[in-house]
Amino acid sequence: ETAGRGGKAVTVVRGLALDAAALAETARQLKAVCGAGGSVKDGVVEVQGDHVDRVIEALRKQGRVVKRAGG
Repeated sequence: ETAGRGGKAVTVVRGLALDAAALAETARQLKAVCGAGGSVKDGVVEVQGDHVDRVIEALRKQGRVVKRAGG
């Protein structure tokens, strides 16, 4: 996504049914895999930059079912 971010790309992960602590830990792991910053806002993980493929691969390694949205 780039909307509302000054044209900068952000990889957004939605739909993770985790509590706040587990969500923060997942975000930390994804940021480390991508070598990028990011945050957790309203139950949504945001990783700075276009890292869709890396994020999908990392989530699949954790045993999660991943569905790519958009294009």
